[in-house]
Amino acid sequence: MNKKQAKRLFTKYVNNKCSEKELELLEIFLESYQDKKGKWPDFILGSEDMFKAQSWSQIQDKINSKKKNKPFRHYYKYAAIFVLLFGLTYFYQQGAFTKQDEGIIILEEKITLQLDNGVLEEIQESDSIQIKDKEGNVIGVQKGNQLIYTKGVEKERLVYSTLNVPYGKHFQVKLSDGTLVDLNAGSSLRYPINFIEGHDRKVFASGELYFNVAKDEAHPFIVNANDINVEVLGTQFNISSYPEDTHINTVLVEGSVSISSEQTAERTLLKPGFLASWDKNTKQMVVDEADIEMHTAWISGKIIFRHISFDNVIRKLERHYNVTIVNNNVDIGDRYLAASFDVETIEEVFAAFKEYYGIDYSITSNIIIIN
Repeated sequence: MNKKQAKRLFTKYVNNKCSEKELELLEIFLESYQDKKGKWPDFILGSEDMFKAQSWSQIQDKINSKKKNKPFRHYYKYAAIFVLLFGLTYFYQQGAFTKQDEGIIILEEKITLQLDNGVLEEIQESDSIQIKDKEGNVIGVQKGNQLIYTKGVEKERLVYSTLNVPYGKHFQVKLSDGTLVDLNAGSSLRYPINFIEGHDRKVFASGELYFNVAKDEAHPFIVNANDINVEVLGTQFNISSYPEDTHINTVLVEGSVSISSEQTAERTLLKPGFLASWDKNTKQMVVDEADIEMHTAWISGKIIFRHISFDNVIRKLERHYNVTIVNNNVDIGDRYLAASFDVETIEEVFAAFKEYYGIDYSITSNIIIIN
């Protein structure tokens, strides 16, 4: 289970929203991090002093209440360690997870749309409905797994919405200027519902997204992805900027883009067929030829691995299938694999890994433990 999923489940727990199955997943996750002597790794250890006493006592009350009402097995000690690791209750109560740019936590695995006024709306992929602004004006429609915005009455200020796509899902949005954006699993896009004449078209991306930008020479299109800005006039490119990854990768399919960092004025011009990789730690950009098919296969629901480390394979599989993978075999983390999957289930994927790479694993619910 990655930290984002763990945070979500624990937040549900302290708000009495966890199902019995989710409680079981928490236990499996925490047990998987203990060594044979029952010790916890350093990254789970922390100090209770870093959280407010009131917050900690509230969690204890919830745990005690849960124990009185139903069997709770080992969750008391697990919950204590979980609080030391994440400190979620205090930050959740303080509203730290209500805005996308502050790290919103979505409590359920559903696509959501956060409006400019902070309201969070769930999106049902089977719906066909109108999209309205806070004044009740129709600004677009939802048709299945696509939001389509129309160019409405120009506002005096930019009004933003944020689309959040959880693990295991894909979604597409057509912005008011005609730009098409595909969002991969675990991604989000913050964008104006209507662009303003005379201003750059700027959006904010997290995760992996494919942009097909509508050409407008008078209004450059800028994608901000944490440390970098990608500026274009009209082009197609893929950008991957997951918070847990060490690099931000931009792959140009068509046209041209200019990439600049937030820290320096240095610009990198990218040609079609090339990849610009920004190292978050060293703040350096490296440009190399790209495997376009591998980087864009996700748009059609495929996964292609070509000389990819197993640690990176795990992260991509977790996002694509919405599963939790715990790797207890550190020796295989740096091994490089090659594989391609289309309609296979996660069970079939790991059966193939076992056959070709000798990987030993077990599956319980949606948690896969590699031994």
